Amino acid sequence: MTDTVVVFDRIRENMHKDLKGAITTIINRSVNEVLSRTVVTSLTAFLAALSLFFFGGEVIHDFAFAIVAGIIICTYSSIFVASPIVAILGERAVRVNA
Repeated sequence: MTDTVVVFDRIRENMHKDLKGAITTIINRSVNEVLSRTVVTSLTAFLAALSLFFFGGEVIHDFAFAIVAGIIICTYSSIFVASPIVAILGERAVRVNA
């Protein structure tokens, strides 16, 4: 979830820097700028949750599985889902204002 906010913030910053650039180019550059941070952060949390899953015991097994699945889904959505939504909404805003 936090990584999605970081991606959106970087898109906002790059939109202010490059006012005349295409929205898709700005989004692509923004995702590339935060990609390594997103992957490293998610990988660290994933390894911690995975160790809980395997070594945590019966009581915490289901909770650790939910955390592992959530990390995978949130990382995927931060990179591949959130940014195209911004692109779609940005293109609609441009068409409405034109």
